[in-house]
Amino acid sequence: MKKLKIGLFIDSFFPMVDGVVMVVDNYARRLCQSAEVTVFAPGSKQKGFDDSVFPYRVVRSKILKVPKLDYVLPCPGLDRKFKRAMEEADLDIVHLHSPATIGRAGLAHARRHNIPVVAHMHSQFKRDFSAVVSWKWFVSLMMKYAMKIYNRCDVCWAVNGEIARLLYEDYGCKVKPTVQRNATEMLPLEDPQKARALDERYGILPGEKVFLFVGRLVLVKGILFLADALKVLKDRGLKFRMFFVGSGQEGEIRLRKRLEELELSECILTGSVSDREELRLFYARADLFLFPSLYDANSIVQIEAASQRTPAVFLEGAATASTVTADRNGYLAPNDPAAFADKILAVLPNELDRLTPEEAEKKRTAFESVREHAFRELYLTWDQLAEKVLKDYEKIVADYRAEHGEKR
Repeated sequence: MKKLKIGLFIDSFFPMVDGVVMVVDNYARRLCQSAEVTVFAPGSKQKGFDDSVFPYRVVRSKILKVPKLDYVLPCPGLDRKFKRAMEEADLDIVHLHSPATIGRAGLAHARRHNIPVVAHMHSQFKRDFSAVVSWKWFVSLMMKYAMKIYNRCDVCWAVNGEIARLLYEDYGCKVKPTVQRNATEMLPLEDPQKARALDERYGILPGEKVFLFVGRLVLVKGILFLADALKVLKDRGLKFRMFFVGSGQEGEIRLRKRLEELELSECILTGSVSDREELRLFYARADLFLFPSLYDANSIVQIEAASQRTPAVFLEGAATASTVTADRNGYLAPNDPAAFADKILAVLPNELDRLTPEEAEKKRTAFESVREHAFRELYLTWDQLAEKVLKDYEKIVADYRAEHGEKR
């Protein structure tokens, strides 16, 4: 059978790393085992970055550097070499992962050659735009531009139900997107006791509860909120150790200052942990994964936590929590530090409980049930997802050709 020729179009790429970049990389790494995959991406500010490290083909466009920003402005329309590479790829399907210039180039190519286009919505665009630009009229203009591109696509995907709802009800997407979840390559730790190696390294005492946050240390992810909630837990007498795994210049400085002010020596900032095996130990050792972010759409870190049977506590109404069924495969708490702390104490068996033996056993059983459901219902591997996505592509191509004829 002839291999499907897939084009993944993205407006940022390695060495820049963000959630969407990681999604595209994981798609491409697995899909290229059974299809011909090309990632169309912007060039890099970093000279000498070697794309030969990837098992799939990468085509870069010319860029304009944007002062004071890590991101660049791709200019595919001014790049003949980029345009020629699109033609030579002879694509069967175009998959857009962003609605900016490279996404627009992918859409235009698909329309010229009569091939289907999938648009993938990874984030809360309006919030993203508003975080960069303060002018409401300009944010509105950017939203119209993005939705104009997406509404010309044949199929729309969103990372979860809440993002699909936002796009359809609030952003102006003509068709409600289909949910296509994110995943992880992380596998369950075969022997959870191996995670106890962290006890000696960080001085975790017997009986201490272990909490974890993984992600960029930026204020929009609720890290200061989390510090305030942890202070409430400490004041109530809970013995715990909290790990913040990640980095971020301003956010990290602000977090360290807040932790010092609150005298939270129980909190440890590890910095970024690039070793995936070591990161797996943190997930496996944690009793709860704490993620009070209203910014994230569908963070991969919560799927990584589920891979180790570690349930997460989210804020009510958070988009990233839309895959969660409260008190079944995760927990939801009000947007208030004290209430967030109350939820942790309510669900986690701890030494502050004043329960009868029967009540204590019931609480332990309920917590273990949530751990198991988190693993069974929220954990998904990239291998599993790629197998599904390839079948979805094949059906999209077949349906499109049946309606519109062969590609040109």
